[in-house]
Amino acid sequence: MIEFTIWGEPQGKGRPRMTRTGHTYTPQKTVDYEAEIIASFRRDCPRFIRWEKGVPLRVMIRAVYAVPASAPAMAKAKMLEGQTLPTKKPDADNIGKVILDALNGILWHDDAQVVSLTTTKSYGREPCVNVRVAEAKF
Repeated sequence: MIEFTIWGEPQGKGRPRMTRTGHTYTPQKTVDYEAEIIASFRRDCPRFIRWEKGVPLRVMIRAVYAVPASAPAMAKAKMLEGQTLPTKKPDADNIGKVILDALNGILWHDDAQVVSLTTTKSYGREPCVNVRVAEAKF
């Protein structure tokens, strides 16, 4: 199993945009975040060589949101204890999509190798996204 952390507020995959001429492109914010995902992986797992083509993988993502500064003390305590969970954007599936897409050709040959994907959202003292990847053995 490998594990790495992307520090900062969780972000999702931005929708493709279209120019007036009909050309589609990925929003710059998404491009920058995908580069940050790759840099975080390389920082935390410098010696890892990608999984071979065809190896089934399990990906577990934990997106941790910062507790809003404006929240009352009681609400903050509930958030930090896991009694209140973030039901805000980005959606869990978009968080997973940006991570899977960013790591294509880096951590695995293609994200089609991911046979199990779990994304959870919670509050914490430091916003981040923790990613764990392991070979899927059922």
